[in-house]
Amino acid sequence: MKIGIIGIGNIGGTLARKLSAAGHEVRVANSKGAEAVGPFATEIGATATDARGAVDGVDLVILSIPLPAVAALPKDLFVSLPDTVPVVDTGNYYPGMRDPQIAELDAGKTESVWVSEQIGRPVIKAFNNILAHSLKELGRPEGSPGRLAVAVAGDDTTAKKTVMGIVNGVGFDAVDGGTLQESWRQQPATPGYCGDYDAASMEKALSAAVPGEAPAIRDRLLKNMSTSGPRLTHDDMIAMNRSANPLG
Repeated sequence: MKIGIIGIGNIGGTLARKLSAAGHEVRVANSKGAEAVGPFATEIGATATDARGAVDGVDLVILSIPLPAVAALPKDLFVSLPDTVPVVDTGNYYPGMRDPQIAELDAGKTESVWVSEQIGRPVIKAFNNILAHSLKELGRPEGSPGRLAVAVAGDDTTAKKTVMGIVNGVGFDAVDGGTLQESWRQQPATPGYCGDYDAASMEKALSAAVPGEAPAIRDRLLKNMSTSGPRLTHDDMIAMNRSANPLG
């Protein structure tokens, strides 16, 4: 499969590495151009390109950039991309920590619905509710006991199935998160967010999410992170996410 990845940070870079190792033809890009991503592309066996090169003639696009960067993408970037090509949004809204306030999201709009509006086409929400360390280190073969899960939400069932196959291919069980509008259930500070759950627990967590409850929990978590002193470990993050929004 030809896969274009825009953004090579913790999540996008890890996906690029895993997908290239799995034999996919991967193109990587970021806001600084092809030259800037050249060393990383060479390291993992991918092709360095710019944003337009990352979407030209590919079978799947992964957007793994902050929301302000999504809004800054060329408005015609996806015009020539066939409707059958899934676009995956891995992003999360972190106001006051990384992102400026976005009024529509503060008013309750689902994050990936907003992303879809910014780029002018539907998206599939995935890889946003797993920590970077877990994505990098904790993938397991299909059928492994306790295999961790990733939620996948979207409106196009064929596109969703394709993305679920990618989730499985990088070592995780894919759990159907419902429609794109319902992807708020996997946003930051919901029960299913970054808790290192298996598939059964992830399904329970998505069902346990309460509309409108997560933003206050998210803001409390972000405040705790900013005042915690040394950088939190992976285990600290898992414990904090689970304790802030337990499944019960």
